[in-house]
Formats: sequence, C-alpha cells, structure tokens
Amino acid sequence: MKRSVFALAIVWLGALTVAPNARPQSGSLRPAIDNERVTVWSLKASNSEISTQMHACVFIRLMPLVVAYFPKCSAEGWDPGPAGAVVIELKDHSVPPLANASGFPNAFPRPGVTKRLENDKVLVWDYTWTTGVPTPMHFHDKDVVVVYLENGALKSTTPDRQSVVNDLSPGLIRFNARDRTHTEELVKGKSRAIITELK
Repeated sequence: MKRSVFALAIVWLGALTVAPNARPQSGSLRPAIDNERVTVWSLKASNSEISTQMHACVFIRLMPLVVAYFPKCSAEGWDPGPAGAVVIELKDHSVPPLANASGFPNAFPRPGVTKRLENDKVLVWDYTWTTGVPTPMHFHDKDVVVVYLENGALKSTTPDRQSVVNDLSPGLIRFNARDRTHTEELVKGKSRAIITELK
C-alpha cells in the first residue's frame, strides 16, 4: 500500500524524482542547524537516519538537482544521490515577514532568479551569481536557509559600504536571519544556491 507521504509537490531539473525510501537505516545524524524555526540535516548516504518530529520539510538534492516539499517528513532513509542532499524540517514557529522600510527591493524577486516552489510555509528559489555583476541592493524580510551548489566566493556589501567575502562550497548550508540589507558580488569561482525563505 502506498504511503501518503508520496502525495507531494515536487519540482526538479532532469527526469529523476526523489522520495523517501524505506531501506534500513544506520548512523543517526546530528543536525547541521537546529534553532526555533528549522532543523537541517546534510545527508551523505541513503541509510542515514533522521530523528524528525513529523513536521513538513523541504528536500534538496544537489546532483541532479531536486527540490521537493513533503507535508510530513519521514524518519525513513532518503536518497541523496551522488553529491548529497539537505533536508530542512520546518518547525511550528511561524514568524511573519518584516515590513520593508529599507528603500530597497526585497531579495526575491530579482533579475535571473528562478522560483522552484511556493506554498504557505516556504518560498524556494534558485539563483546563480555572475562574476563582476553585483545583485541589486536588497532587503531580506524573511529568515532563510541557503544551500550552496558550487565552489566560489561572494562579497557582501551593506549600504554603508562595509564588505565581507564568504568562501562557498557545494553542500554548504547557512541560516541567515531576516532584517538584512546588502548587495552580493561573485569575486571568485562560481556560485549558485537554493534559497528557502521561511514564511
């Protein structure tokens, strides 16, 4: 009998889709991020065990790229593919978006962005930075989980011209709190990310 967890909204690149599998598990994982809004795991093997509270979750496989939403996470194994995957469990702690009084546009939408999925809990988008082309100065009205897909470095600059350069690598995960205004510029290598905004 099919499990109800297979009734999901899924968006993918390529022909292969992914859902939780029921193979035996071993090697319980420690979350990469755990706070009041999300618990995030980085999966390297399909037999990794996730201790989840059966909240909704977003599944992101790095290669081939898959972005999927599950109304209920499963504690069963996930197929992370050859490059690994990230599971974002969405806790029952909703925080409304901030009013944007910055004078700049919100982070999404922006030129060149692709929306991967949206529902009442998340807005997930896909963005690739271009060397020497800064993004528009923008305001983050929501908390976000960012999963980077390539090796590179981004320079982030605030309106008062304070800058920091962040080195990035495939599978790197960051939780960034809302209420930030900056522009970003690719200064080394390549950079692409899946950004999950939390509603």
